[in-house]
Amino acid sequence: MKKDPVFESYLANIKTKTGKSPADFKALARKKGLLRPRVKAGEIVGWLKKDFDLGHGHAMAIYAVLKPEIEKANSRRGP
Repeated sequence: MKKDPVFESYLANIKTKTGKSPADFKALARKKGLLRPRVKAGEIVGWLKKDFDLGHGHAMAIYAVLKPEIEKANSRRGP
């Protein structure tokens, strides 16, 4: 799959601001228990805004990185 240069630029700006890579955020979210079934985007966005002073757009970009992990958790949970 081709990488989106705008999205990659967002991630680079986030790393510059926070010193954290997408993998770092994934590990932190896992440690905080945020990669669980049915977690809402708002909960993750709120955490990123509060703890890392990210704006809404940057927080949503990190949510987009985390979303596949959340979807995996949802599929393991079952109906």
